[in-house]
Amino acid sequence: MNRSNLYRITALLILIIFQVMVSCYSTDKSNEEVHRKPNVVLILVDDLGWADVGFMGNPVYETPNLDKLSNESLVFNNAYAPAANCAPSRACIITGKQTPSHGIFTVGSSERGNVNDRKLIPVPNTTTLDSSFITIAEALKQKEYVSASVGKWHLGEDPQSQGFDYNIAGSHEGHPKSYFSPYKNEHLEDGEKGEYLTDRLTNEAIHFMESQKEHPFFLYLPYYTVHTPLQGKADIVEKYRKKINGDSRFNATYGAMVESMDSNVGRLLSTIETLGLSDNTIVIFTSDNGGLASVSSQFPLRGGKGSYYEGGIRVPLLIKWPEKIKTFRKVETPVSGLDIFPTLLDIVNDTTSHKTDGVSLLPILEGKKSTPERALVWHFPIYLQSVNPLKEEARDSLFRTRPGSVIRKGKWKLHEYFEEGDLELYDLEKDLREQKNVYTDHPEIAEALYRELQQWRRDHNAPMPKKKNPYYAAK
Repeated sequence: MNRSNLYRITALLILIIFQVMVSCYSTDKSNEEVHRKPNVVLILVDDLGWADVGFMGNPVYETPNLDKLSNESLVFNNAYAPAANCAPSRACIITGKQTPSHGIFTVGSSERGNVNDRKLIPVPNTTTLDSSFITIAEALKQKEYVSASVGKWHLGEDPQSQGFDYNIAGSHEGHPKSYFSPYKNEHLEDGEKGEYLTDRLTNEAIHFMESQKEHPFFLYLPYYTVHTPLQGKADIVEKYRKKINGDSRFNATYGAMVESMDSNVGRLLSTIETLGLSDNTIVIFTSDNGGLASVSSQFPLRGGKGSYYEGGIRVPLLIKWPEKIKTFRKVETPVSGLDIFPTLLDIVNDTTSHKTDGVSLLPILEGKKSTPERALVWHFPIYLQSVNPLKEEARDSLFRTRPGSVIRKGKWKLHEYFEEGDLELYDLEKDLREQKNVYTDHPEIAEALYRELQQWRRDHNAPMPKKKNPYYAAK
């Protein structure tokens, strides 16, 4: 073989090798793009009730963007917050751990209400999430996610101490000083005078997504709305005043806040689509607890925020994930905000030993099967005073709830109150409003649930208020 032919053959081999390398690189890149970890957007609305949105049947408050989103999502009809008020529920969601683990049972002091009205000395409350707890952000960081908390944190001074890369507007504060700029929030620069906080937080969330569109990201968007102080845009408030026309079940300013929240969720979803991220982004929408009954009726549920009747703990929950959820489905399986963390761990194939108290909902999202029947449990060893007794439908006019535990399993729900050892049993299929205590009709069911509740407290080392209050004055 002459030298000229040898050069030609060598050049041809080099070309073939180069083409193979390019092909392999392209295939690897294509596979990487196909298998890129999904972005996660967790929208947590403050104090939004189960019945406060259109897709759950509200006839007055307008939520067209959420209604459209629900038609593309899995909607959980029996979704529950891990606690009936802000801080404990958020601590449970962000860590996947029940209240006895982190000790956050309420906001501020556990000694709520008049001291003379409390029969027991409540368990001391923790107000800051200990740094030893692994959060969703910290777990996803191990999977190379970039994370931001945009809005209400309420578990400490700065979510950046708990694994978030960015903190916008989050601190220990549980509600804004104002929904209109100036906000007087040390973690959020004031906008133009009159700028609306929900709009601003959405702007910040959109900027984060735009800046991180090339990387897997976790956007935690805990809006301050619809928590008090009730402040809405004047034109929308006026619209609802006319629409409500004096109906005391609804509140015009609250309706305006719900509508503004919905409009901003629509903006967020439009941005995800514009960025070309829709197919690879999981959107979770829920609330931290039930709605405030003193502001807006939670009918057909009993009670509201702070109560362990259904109105205080049942919340809207939907999940959109185009890769797994192709059509609208409504799920009746009872689920908890505790399940969000283990579900995300399952989705990103995290095989580490992050132990949570929830279960993964991935099988339900994939349409394979329901989760096995399990008990959902709430433990509240403290007091929470009443705000508006006429609307709260509590056991008494002094407290939204007194120390106790609650368990739901299947259609049955058992309440235990520690002061006198009272038990209430409800059949939620027949009595969603929890009006008829059927304990005496089904003592065997009540006793079985009570034993399971006692075992749960032992397993979770749940603190119990046992000492009598010397200042209690029997009426």
